[in-house]
Parts: sequence; C-alpha cells; structure tokens
Amino acid sequence: MQKVYSNADEALDGLLKDGMLIAAGGFGLCGIPELLIDAIVKSGVKDLTVASNNAGVDGFGLGKLLDTKQIKKMMSSYVGENAEFMRQYLSGELELEFNPQGTLAERMRAGGAGIPGFYTKTGVGTQIAEGKEVKEFDGEDYILERGIFADLSIVKAWKADDTGNLVFRKTARNFNPPAAMCGRVCVVEVEEIVPRGSLDPDHIHLPGIYVHRIIQGEHEKRIEQRTTRKKETA
Repeated sequence: MQKVYSNADEALDGLLKDGMLIAAGGFGLCGIPELLIDAIVKSGVKDLTVASNNAGVDGFGLGKLLDTKQIKKMMSSYVGENAEFMRQYLSGELELEFNPQGTLAERMRAGGAGIPGFYTKTGVGTQIAEGKEVKEFDGEDYILERGIFADLSIVKAWKADDTGNLVFRKTARNFNPPAAMCGRVCVVEVEEIVPRGSLDPDHIHLPGIYVHRIIQGEHEKRIEQRTTRKKETA
C-alpha cells in the first residue's frame, strides 16, 4: 500500500465530509497536526465534532477551525487558552463535552483497541457522571465511559518510514498515539520520512498498521506561554 502523499490536501482527498468525527493529536501547541488542520480549513467541511485535549489557541491549530465556525462540537479536557473557544461555548454556538484528561486518552485508546466502553472512578459524584451508567466493583462506584471511534485521525509525529511506523519526540508523544489508534483512517504529518528499516524496532512508538497516509512538511514550533524574567543586575 502506498502511504506517502505529497501534501496535506492530497492526503485528505476523499476523506472529509460534513458532520464527521475527527480525533486530533497534540497537547497545547505541542505535537499538533497543523498542516492537516490548515487543509481541513481550506476544504470548507463543516459541522465537525473534534476529539482533542484542547483546541489550540486563537488563530492557530484547531483555533483556526473555530474561527471559521467549522466545528460544531468539541470533546476536550482543557479549554483555557482559547478566547474564541470560550466565547462560542458561552454564547451557545459550540457544544462542549468535557472529559477528564486521562479519561479522554483512554477513550481514544479503547476505541483503537476495539473496546466499546470501560468503567472508571474518575468523575464519580460529579457533573461528569450525569447520565452515565454507574456500577459497583468491590464496594466502589465506577462510571461507564464509551470508547471513541473516529471517522478520521489527524496526528503529528517526528519520524516515519514509508510503511507508517512512527516515532514521536518528547512531549509530542502525548495524545498522538491514542488519537492515531482510534480513527478508521489515520493521516499523519511528520518532520522526516526515513528509509524503511532504519528505525530501531524498539524505538517505534506506534506501528504502521494504524497509519494509512503520511506527509512530510515544515512546521512552525510556537511557544504557547513564553515566561521570562528580568535580567539580574549587580
């Protein structure tokens, strides 16, 4: 199977449709599939549900899809860095399904493993548990969470070979592996495509069986929160 494509537009060709569920990797601005997001913006597809830890920042990452009103619903655990996200949610323009961070990651991983649901203690007795099945195990209450089965996964990796084996770099290995696993089709953007056989099998973080299409590109590496201190003087 030919997995390497020339650019994001080609890699997403035939995969996008209105109303689809997309799982997106990334944490803050680290490891986000920015090139694929730009291509989705350009496509004009709308009424999207996006499962992602957060929604980027204003004007970058998933924030671009919020600016164009292409996202109908977010499934997220953190929304504190995006003013437009907050505005749309508070005005009723955007539906939001809050998930504890570990629960969201496990929902993606479960979907990738073919597991339709699992029980967790996280959220018991809170608003997170409202409307969910509660079951007792060994005298403790647990709530049922559903696995996420996305129509499309978009993720960012550091290196790939042409079969789709992926290596992530440091913090970018966050939501990207579980997000990649849970999509019926997974499209990956990478910084470098290396020859087949050059990756140490022990260093591969996600096997190519989960990956369907790959692009290589240049990426902007933003700092989400720049913190500095004044230079000390004698």
